[in-house]
Amino acid sequence: MKSLTRFQLSTMMFLEFFIWGGWFVTLGTFLGQNLSATGAQTGMAFSTQSWGAIIAPFIIGLIADRFFNAERILGFLHLVGAVLLYMMFQSEDFTNFYPFVLGYMILYMPTLALVNSISFYQMTDPSKQFSSIRVFGTLGWIVSGVVISLVFGWDSAMAREEGMLKYTFLMAAVASAVLGLFSFTLPKTPPSSKGEKVTLSDILGLEALALLKGRNFLMFFISSVLICIPLAFYYQNANPFLSEVGMKDPTFMMSIGQISEALFLLLLPFFFKKFGFKITLLAGMLAWVLRYLLFAYGNAGELVYMLILGIALHGICYDFFFVSGQIYTDSKAGPKIKSAAQGLITLATYGVGMLIGFWVAGQISDLYLNADGTHDWQQIWIVPAGFAFVVMIIFAIFFKNEDIAKKDIEI
Repeated sequence: MKSLTRFQLSTMMFLEFFIWGGWFVTLGTFLGQNLSATGAQTGMAFSTQSWGAIIAPFIIGLIADRFFNAERILGFLHLVGAVLLYMMFQSEDFTNFYPFVLGYMILYMPTLALVNSISFYQMTDPSKQFSSIRVFGTLGWIVSGVVISLVFGWDSAMAREEGMLKYTFLMAAVASAVLGLFSFTLPKTPPSSKGEKVTLSDILGLEALALLKGRNFLMFFISSVLICIPLAFYYQNANPFLSEVGMKDPTFMMSIGQISEALFLLLLPFFFKKFGFKITLLAGMLAWVLRYLLFAYGNAGELVYMLILGIALHGICYDFFFVSGQIYTDSKAGPKIKSAAQGLITLATYGVGMLIGFWVAGQISDLYLNADGTHDWQQIWIVPAGFAFVVMIIFAIFFKNEDIAKKDIEI
């Protein structure tokens, strides 16, 4: 890969995740502080990610893969996205805000697949080269947290009172416009299925449904959907929780989770080879239980280390379950339906599973809302901890361990 191409792809990946992390992490806090949104309304706003994940395959399958170069579609989507982010910045109540965030996430979620497609097309050996490009996405997410907390201080107690979190949308809008324009300078990535007939089955990965006939894969599939319910609690409630209990620089502190994710990604192949797939996934599920218990019983005073440890467990929570799941899915599907199987899992988890999870998290947040506007966070965090524990027990009982070929264990 040429140095210029590597720079272009790295910059693209950095901006892609800087934009997302630049507003999504603090969304729950913004909605409660600036727009006085209820837990149910906050759940609706976060659910737009799931609707975007459900609709994204249609945009990719019906348009991107058939008619236009990927880099041009990426540029167009981010330029329109910049306008929608600016409208979110201008919104003063939830009723006006919601249509813009829904429209934005429907446009943004397909770009996650587009940046991967653009990267893969330029690589001679994606299994070895992609991780060095993708890490810039993690770096972009981390830098967005640094900018919000340490550069501008928009998430400080005083700034939140003054409504400064709305500027996260303006920052993301500027970055989106930059990436939109920059995308037109990226290496050309022609449509992969030009002239080919594309069916609904292809778009939704329905041909991979045959894998569900196997008891193990069915158990893994169900567990993946169910574990997304407690995952939604973290995305939706972590920043409002840390802000409300008084943790300093909460958005920056949440970046520890992304650093952890990058580190545990390096350890995952070794853990996988030593302990196998079942133990690796069970470790990921156990980490979810421990994380939420740490959140439930920690505080921003003497027990702040419990909150930091809970954030740092993100690497095990995410990598040991979701990345391991991608490896397992690849090994079970084989080359013919590999893409369809990954698409089906993504649709089931980030689409259906998290859609349910965001709704549940919103309802639980409203249930444990105190009269003074604060929340009974201990009770809120006990719910996903208990749910993750039940899923872990079910998986441990019904999933039979199986070996995965070494060639499939590549990150």
